[in-house]
Amino acid sequence: MIGAVGVAAFVANGGVAIMLYRFRGGDANMRSVWICARDDAVGNLAVMLAAAGVFGTGTGWPDIIVAAIMGTLGLSGGWQIVRRASEELRSHPGVGAAV
Repeated sequence: MIGAVGVAAFVANGGVAIMLYRFRGGDANMRSVWICARDDAVGNLAVMLAAAGVFGTGTGWPDIIVAAIMGTLGLSGGWQIVRRASEELRSHPGVGAAV
């Protein structure tokens, strides 16, 4: 069942990621949306692989491995977003400052 949900989610998130692909180099907000959509699609693929791995091995190790990969992907995406936003703030002093 989780594999079927993973397929449906991948189709939806993959479609969104494809639509947002051209904005991947935009400002921090657009880059953030692209990274989140991309990571969601990759996560959906990972869930499908984990479902197949659990079914094939009868153990929980595929879930643990996929969870570690997804956690790393999330942290990496978050770091990229923070770095891009920081660069934008440095290049535009005064933007976002309290009035």
